[in-house]
Order: sequence, then C-alpha cells, then structure tokens
Amino acid sequence: MRSRSKLLILAALAGAGPGWADEGKWTPQQVLELDARWLKQQGLELPVSRLWDPKRGTGLLAAAVAVPGCSAAFVSASGLVLTNHHCLFSLIQEHSTPQRDLITNGFIANSSGEELPGKTVRVTVPRRFTDVTKEIESAVPAGSADLARSKAIEAKQKELVAACEKTPGNRCSVGVFDGGLQYVLIENLELSDIRLVYAPPRAIGEFGGEIDNFRWPRHVGDFSMARAYKDGKPYTPEFFFPISRGGVKPGDFVMLMGYPGRTFRSLTSGEMANERDFRFELNREIYGEWIRLLEQTTKGSAEGAIAVAATLKSLNNSHTGAEGQLAGLARGSLIEKQKANDDAVMAWAAGKPAWAKALDAKKELDRVAEERRKMGVHDYLLTSVNVGSLALRDAAILVRLAAERQKPDAERDPGFQIRDLQRLQAALERDQKSFFAPSDEALLASWIARARKEGIAAARAANASELLRATKVTNAAERSKMFEETLQQLRARQDPMLEMAFVLDVELREWKARADARDGAVARLRPEWRKAVIAHAGKPVAPDANSTLRVSFAHVQGYAPRDGVQYKPLTTLAGMIQKHTGEEPFALPGFVVDAARKTDANRIPINFLADADTTGGNSGSPVVNGRGELVGLNFDRVWENVANDFGYAPDVARNISVDVRFLIWMLDDVQHADHILRELGVKR
Repeated sequence: MRSRSKLLILAALAGAGPGWADEGKWTPQQVLELDARWLKQQGLELPVSRLWDPKRGTGLLAAAVAVPGCSAAFVSASGLVLTNHHCLFSLIQEHSTPQRDLITNGFIANSSGEELPGKTVRVTVPRRFTDVTKEIESAVPAGSADLARSKAIEAKQKELVAACEKTPGNRCSVGVFDGGLQYVLIENLELSDIRLVYAPPRAIGEFGGEIDNFRWPRHVGDFSMARAYKDGKPYTPEFFFPISRGGVKPGDFVMLMGYPGRTFRSLTSGEMANERDFRFELNREIYGEWIRLLEQTTKGSAEGAIAVAATLKSLNNSHTGAEGQLAGLARGSLIEKQKANDDAVMAWAAGKPAWAKALDAKKELDRVAEERRKMGVHDYLLTSVNVGSLALRDAAILVRLAAERQKPDAERDPGFQIRDLQRLQAALERDQKSFFAPSDEALLASWIARARKEGIAAARAANASELLRATKVTNAAERSKMFEETLQQLRARQDPMLEMAFVLDVELREWKARADARDGAVARLRPEWRKAVIAHAGKPVAPDANSTLRVSFAHVQGYAPRDGVQYKPLTTLAGMIQKHTGEEPFALPGFVVDAARKTDANRIPINFLADADTTGGNSGSPVVNGRGELVGLNFDRVWENVANDFGYAPDVARNISVDVRFLIWMLDDVQHADHILRELGVKR
C-alpha cells in the first residue's frame, strides 16, 4: 500500500512537529510511516510495530472494533466489548418493556446465562488491508462515461469482496479514500452473536440529555458492555486493551482509535455548500419536526416511549449535530475559507503543465456540484425514506429486494446481495420492536406532505392514515412472508403500502442512477484535484473519514471557547452532584447520590477533553495511553468543534471522553459488579 499512502502522508517521513500532530485520522498503514522518534517524544511508549504489523496485517489497533454506527474496544480475553451507552441503546431497548424497563433502570448480567442477545448488533474485527487501487482503475474501460465508470468500479468491488468472503467468517468491503485516490480491500471477521452484559441506568448513561449534548463541561457515564461470541463460546481476541486505573491528567498523550464515519475536508467549496444546504439544513428542519411528532404521539404511553426510544435518540443526536455543523460553518466561515484554499491551489497550479488535469478536474467538480443543487431537496426526501416511517421503509426494502432477487447475485444493488439477506431479515424483524402506530402515522404524513410539494409521484394521492389502516406490512408475520415473495406475489397482495413502494421504487432507481453518475464523475475527477491539493499543502494530509479504521494522536487539554472563558480538561463526580436537580435530564438515581456522599467526589473523574481529530462514528472509540492501556471512551465533541468535519481548528478541536475511573467507580462502589471488575483485571 505504500505508493498511495506515501502520497497521502507526504512530508511525514522527513519528521514532523506539533503543528500538524493532532489533525489527521491516520490509517494503520500511515502510522508506520510517521516519524517514530517524534511519536516517542509525544508520549508513545510502545514500538510503532506493536500498533500495526504490516507483515501480519494486524496489531493492537485491531482491538478497536466496529459496532453499527460506532466504534468499540475489546477489554478482556473473553470477548468483553466496551462502547458507549448510546451505541448499544438499540440492544437495551430491544429487551425493554414497561414491566422490565432496562432503558430506565439499567442491566447487569451476573452470569453468562443472563446475558441478552441482540438481533442486529454485530462486531467486526479488522484482519487485513490490501491496496487494490490498480485493480479498480484497470477495471474501468478507457473512455467510459461517468455512469459506466461507476458501474465498472462497483462490479470490481463486488468481485473483490466476493473473493474475500470465501474465507469463513469474513465480512469484507472496499474502502474508497478521497473519492478514488486510493481503494483498499478491508478484510474483517464478523461476529454476529453479541450479548448485553452491562448498561448503567439511563440517568447515568444520558445525564444532561440534549441540554448537555455537544457541550462542555459534561458529566455523563456514556458506557455499556456486551460480549462477543463465536460458535457459541465467548470470542477470544488476539488483542485487547488492559484497563488503566491511573487514568489521565492534563498534558497526557493519548491515542484515539476507531471508525470515523464521514468528513468533508477533501470537498471543494461548492460541494461543501451542498452538504450544508441539502444535508445539515434539511436535517435540522425535518428531523426537528419528526422529533416533535414522536414526543407528541408517545406522551403518556410507556409502550410508545419504549418503542420509539432508539429512533428518537438517533434523531435528537443528528438534529443537534446538524445545528452544530451549521453554527460552526457560519462562525468559522469554513466554506469561504475552503474557496480561498481552492483558489490558492488553482493559482499555484496555473501555468504548470503537470497540473493541467487538476485544473480541469476542479472546473468539472464545480459543474457537478452545481448540477446536484437542482435536485437537492427532492433527492434528500427520497433518501430520508430510510430514516422516518418504519412502514414505508420496510415496504420499500421488500419491493427492492423482490426486484433484485430476479438478477444474478453479482448484478444486484449493494445491500441486496445474498451476503446481505440475513442482516436485512434481522433488521425487518427488529423493526417490530420499534413500531408504534400513532408515531409512524405522524412521520409518514409528514414525509408525504413534503414529498408531494417536491413532485414525488409516490406521495401524490397517498394518505398516511388510510395506508397504515389497510396495510399488512406492519404485521410481523405477514412481513416475514413478504420477505420471501416475488414481485408478482407482492403485487397480487394489492397492499396499498406496497403499491406506494412500487411507485417509489421507480423514483429511487432514478435517484440512484443520478447518484451513480455523479460518483463516477467524482472517481474520475477527485484524484486529479487531490494530488494538486496535497502537493500544494507541502505537509501530511490524511484522507477524509470513510468508516475505516483510523488512529488520531492527541493530548489532554482544555480550551478557551470565547473571550474570558477557560475550560479545564477534566470534570468530576462532584460536578455531577452539583448538576443533580431531581428533574430530567439532571435526575440521578438515589443509590448513586448515596454512594457519592460516601466518597470524595472531587477525586472521581467523569469526563475529559483532548484535542483528537474525531467525527461521527468515533463514538465508543477506545482512548488509550502511550502504553496501550485504556483510559477512556470517546463519546462526543464540544459545540465549537462540531463543524470539524469541514476543517480542523486546533484552538477548539476538542473531543470528550468518559474517564475509565468513573466506570470503575460505578461498577465497584455503586453497583458492586465484582465479577465484571475481575474480568477487567481491576479486582482479584
């Protein structure tokens, strides 16, 4: 992988200084090319080869694993996985009822027999990374149009993934870096038997709620545990992070490992404006409406509150995050700064024959971005089908699945191949736990009203109440039968929700064709432009986040968000008690307050700040010290840093982690979970 990664890391081999250290989500391969002496000076006590062994394609970084939408860490030799409370929330909700409310009260498995399995939670463990850039590029016929280019790339990716997954237990993917500058085949071990071991009461796992979300100071125990099983036995990972009882102090070096989802720093200013206008602006507006509808339709219903809890939590986080992105973009003038950067690269490249292709690529990227704006709101509403009404989403999945089943497996759309069927079926079964008819009707009505204004044909004559009253898509047993049915059988049902999904599927396919053609253009253009950007920068440039394994290097430190304010980098149990009012979201369980009164609350750290480069998907990322010991779990960013996805600002770039010492205190002094502490190596 060295040819492309050298281009991405550029000057690192010559040595580097603290000016760039904290910016960058580095791939395991890039870490090996960083200056080992400099890393040691920063605080790394392990040999770099302990982090990643290129010969074996593994290392300590492999103890950082992925769970759906989040990161996690192996913390014992018996497959114990530690991640954020919000990352396992769907598993907690899956087993909650009004009579046994694990969301509110928490959960501790006192033996393996009490651990609770989940339908859709999976853990993927990295095994190997292979540069396949040449294979992907050579699969595209010369002179291909953009849509044909996209299809050729997709076909080759499927071929590589299929070959990779011939190894039993493998779950593989092709990571695309900076729009096609590099392609990497990623080989993971997938563990699908994941069982809940520990969750704190919601008042601990969500202390402060949306009021404190993305804010500092924080006082929240955002942690939970599960266990990974393989062949019916606890999985034995090759690597896991031992727990550090010493924790951290200001100035300490830390490493944050995980699977950051998506950042936008490689985009042009025009593309960034599209993300602002057709992702975050619409997320703020539409998710805000859906949050209000969920709260209104479940008021006074314990059953409804439990059913929509995971959906509401996800929408709230995305909505608040969108507000933070928009505020940060405006406050930092980030799009304007990106335009200045774009112009500077173009001025530098002008007149240089070697960069003529880069200049042409930039002009075409601008054209593609402008074309996207014409369908921005329309296309957003089509893709939002995956977020709102469960009935509409499930109907759309069933119709698309039946259509794709008619094709050879290699020609099916991603997500509907044979490799995906088990996941799809589990997700459809799991949806029943989250379905609450009054809420779903409200979300469906909201989507229909908006889609009708955008001329989406499926919404023209639709009525949410009538659709839900007549459909059988919301019946778990019938939906299970539909999963196996052909297009003809689904049509013969004359189910109104399915009929709507048939019309919608035509529009979704048209959207996909547009998106694929745009992706093909980006795959052709972005690499040329990024080469010029990197050459002009003259310093290390890490690729944008793309849900692949990365590591960021950081130090524990506070920050000054505005004039006259200086934040310290650690909070304590004393601060949590000070915030406790007895009213949500600042209402602690009595037994926690009682335990706090019996200790020196000022000596129990809860959360800490560092200047790691993070984004969504880094939730649950293990934070380890220079010896590879776990000192915390990342769970958030500060408000001023939410727009970090568009550009790194060192003065306010702070991530928030829960201190492992608070986890130990909760397990020891509060909940007396000695068996877990012994497994963690904290107690004998």
